[in-house]
Amino acid sequence: LDAISEAHQVTPTQIALAWLIARPGITAPIVSATSLKQLDDLSGAMQLTLTPAQIEQLNQASQ
Repeated sequence: LDAISEAHQVTPTQIALAWLIARPGITAPIVSATSLKQLDDLSGAMQLTLTPAQIEQLNQASQ
């Protein structure tokens, strides 16, 4: 997560959420925020586009 988040200049949380959104069959991941800062962080993931190679790297890491 760290290398990909550094490449996009975003947080690892945003990368994890962008990866979930990019997965087939996932239409809307359920997330929770307890502060405006967390909500801001989560909403930033909606604007990210991961490359197929990054998605595959995250898929492999999740195994």
